[in-house]
Amino acid sequence: MGDIMIQLAKAAIAVALGLNSSFDVEKMLEEYPELKKNGAAFVTLTEGPNDQLRGCIGSLTAYQPLYKDIIANAQSAALRDPRFNPLTLDELDKIKIEVSVLTEPKTLEYKDVEDLRKKIRPGIDGVVLELDGYRSTYLPSVWEQLPDFDSFFGTLCQKAGLPGNCLEKHPDIKTYQATKYKEK
Repeated sequence: MGDIMIQLAKAAIAVALGLNSSFDVEKMLEEYPELKKNGAAFVTLTEGPNDQLRGCIGSLTAYQPLYKDIIANAQSAALRDPRFNPLTLDELDKIKIEVSVLTEPKTLEYKDVEDLRKKIRPGIDGVVLELDGYRSTYLPSVWEQLPDFDSFFGTLCQKAGLPGNCLEKHPDIKTYQATKYKEK
């Protein structure tokens, strides 16, 4: 089913860039009715030989059918990620698409940083960090770039707009897992 989600995301981006798409959503939904169930997905775009990030937008909670979530987040990753200029038609053939389907985030109870260190599963857990109205998340795949607990959480704090040592203030932590499908 991963291939069909990648094709859906690619078709959604093409349509957002003004191209016609022959992708048949109705046929896809007949073959994969599970895509009609509510689901949460992140769509990540990369380019170049080192898979440089080009856009990443997603939903943490399931609030609409998964196929609609993939369409919306693919288009947002391509055109509305504030870290990047909108994708151009010239770039469409140069990007690779990755779709991550998330489980529902669950609150992780912990006493202190050392307890959190023991409970977090690098490479398995995606993390949502919330403190004083600030929030950020890293998908489980971010552990590939930041395998060290301290650098992972330090940059996650900074991504939220907080100091890198924000774990000392005991933020709310939720974890989730993701099934990742990557364009070949």
